[in-house]
Amino acid sequence: MRHTEFWSRMDDALGPGYARSWADMFVIGELGGRTVNDALAAGVLPKEVWAAVWRVLELPPSKR
Repeated sequence: MRHTEFWSRMDDALGPGYARSWADMFVIGELGGRTVNDALAAGVLPKEVWAAVWRVLELPPSKR
């Protein structure tokens, strides 16, 4: 998954006005206690970050 696809999914899940803020503030334990932005900056693959986001937000399987 490319970063562009990741952010498209984030926008779809949370709305384009909120996704970036959420990614900067919400800490996810599964990502080592980091935010989405911190995990991506540390080199965690967007696919892995999305999987963690998908679980935290309890999105439907169709959004996986």
